[in-house]
Amino acid sequence: MFMGSLITGVSCTGMESSLGLGEKAQYFLKALVETYIRDGQPVGSKTLSDRSAMPVSPATVRNIMADLEERGFVASPHTSAGRVPTALGYRFFVDSLITVEPLARLDLENLSRHLDPDMSAQELVESASGMLSEITHMAGLVTLPRRDQTQLRHVEFLKLNDNRVLAILVLDDHEVQNRVIYTKDPYDEIALREAANFINKQFIGLSLSRIRGRLVNSMRDDQQSMNSLMETALEVAEKAFSQEDESDFVVKGQENLIGVAQDQALEDIRELFRAFSLKSDILHLLDRCICTEGVQLFIGTESGYQLLDECSLVTAPYQVDGEQIGVLGVIGPTRMAYDRVIPIVDATARVLSAAMDSSSRR
Repeated sequence: MFMGSLITGVSCTGMESSLGLGEKAQYFLKALVETYIRDGQPVGSKTLSDRSAMPVSPATVRNIMADLEERGFVASPHTSAGRVPTALGYRFFVDSLITVEPLARLDLENLSRHLDPDMSAQELVESASGMLSEITHMAGLVTLPRRDQTQLRHVEFLKLNDNRVLAILVLDDHEVQNRVIYTKDPYDEIALREAANFINKQFIGLSLSRIRGRLVNSMRDDQQSMNSLMETALEVAEKAFSQEDESDFVVKGQENLIGVAQDQALEDIRELFRAFSLKSDILHLLDRCICTEGVQLFIGTESGYQLLDECSLVTAPYQVDGEQIGVLGVIGPTRMAYDRVIPIVDATARVLSAAMDSSSRR
């Protein structure tokens, strides 16, 4: 089930009113989460009481912790006297109790240096994934740009034999793709050359999906007056531009997830590594984030994938010319410094978008 929450700077969703947590309960929940994120050990009521700036007795803190546990915000692992946040506790903490500050200027400049517009789209994705991993010490993921949003630089159609045509596409990331397509009717070399010239004149610089849309609209609007050139261009272009490569993503820093083993069985970590190899589930989850605005956050079971039950995923989409063409993010333990990770993911998406924009115009 899709349960990710949108983060837009300082997030306050009104969850406290719906869940009825009082001021003291919020204060000590925040203290417990921050202490657990920092130390990685169950937090006892005495520790919270001793470190509290709020004048309350140890007995009051114990009662507050018992109430939070009963309501599902914290849990007592094993026989430990201390408590740890649950996914619900983390969610309330992120939505209501923390302030997310923009990334510092020096960090932004560092990102910009590593995401050079002179790089190809593949190189930018690789670099962004590596930067996310390096800065957060978690696993960085970046999906490759959606092929239907890739801009066309040049196209050629070459006759092979019978009804087969070789489509040669030069794309905006300096990549050349060769696609063999099968047409309804055989076309000679002259017809294919004229069709390519027509498309190069009318549609260069547009995304493949937009080209397909315009060709289909032309067919629909000019059915009666369509000449043989348009018919040829429509068929070969529609087939050439609809054979999109399956989306993929680049992941760096998987080894950082070994740190999750404090909260998760080693076998679960191995399964997560296997999931990175298979990619389908994680890619499906990332694809669900591409149409959202801003930072999206999945904590524990919110992702809907069992292998991520003890992890959190923080994502943000990136754009070219205002169109969202991919998504990036980090996977790490639920015990992550959300106030630090969220602005890193947000800033990386913005810098990558700017680099992709500049690269596509070269």
